[in-house]
Amino acid sequence: MLVNLNEMLRKAQQDHYAVGLFNAVNVEMARAVLETAEEMRAPVIVGTAEILLPAMGLERVAEYLLPMADKASVPVCVHYDHGLSFASCMQALRLGFTSIMYDCSTDRYEDNVAKVARMTEICHAMGVTVEGELGHVGNNTPPGQDGGRTDDPSAFYTDPALAEDYGKRTGVDALAIAVGNAHGDYPFPPKLDFQRIAEIAGRTAVPLVLHGGSGLSENDFRTAIGSGICKVNIFTELDKAGKAGVEEGLAKGARTMMELIPYEIAAMKAVVRDKISLFGSAGRA
Repeated sequence: MLVNLNEMLRKAQQDHYAVGLFNAVNVEMARAVLETAEEMRAPVIVGTAEILLPAMGLERVAEYLLPMADKASVPVCVHYDHGLSFASCMQALRLGFTSIMYDCSTDRYEDNVAKVARMTEICHAMGVTVEGELGHVGNNTPPGQDGGRTDDPSAFYTDPALAEDYGKRTGVDALAIAVGNAHGDYPFPPKLDFQRIAEIAGRTAVPLVLHGGSGLSENDFRTAIGSGICKVNIFTELDKAGKAGVEEGLAKGARTMMELIPYEIAAMKAVVRDKISLFGSAGRA
């Protein structure tokens, strides 16, 4: 069943678990996510991000993802992640996505507030939820090579006082925060600022989001969720699992795409199953 973020994150916030967002750039990824969510009776968020559109355009994603989500026997939010432009977010809204992330995190604070508040006003009129980002969750690249990051990554961490102000002024339904997390593979173990997560959670009623979940330890996840994280984004680990599944199929003698697909889906389902269990969302549908 197709829902928006509010229909799952408020309950997650109240009962202290998290819901996973798994980006799905093809039908096999979507099957792995949705079939596992149904098997585990878990709410789930599935979608794509602007940076992933070269792999599969937004219209094509909508063509398979929205009907699949609508037919699912568990609550499914179809989310457009890291929308970087007003135009792309409006396209996702027109296509029927039930949630939009408008990422203005690299803008000046007041510009971020103004642009996201306007997006929230438009989306709420359509029954669609909005995620914003405060602080900047960059990529796992060396210091000084990630969009102007310095040798002190904490300079980009989310300020708890600003998070409170941001939530009130934008009206967002979810807030992505920067607390030592990053997108992609972690070249070394990250050190998340759990105290900062707890302080932000104590100052704003907005459900908090952790981006860059692939590669974090089980203890990192448990502590972050216990500190106030309600939504965790996973893609890199799912993507790599699909590749590993194909490689396993080839090693076992599969000769066609049809023969490889079951291996690909099985490998990705294992990742989704593990994360749903770890996040505490199994049986919450």
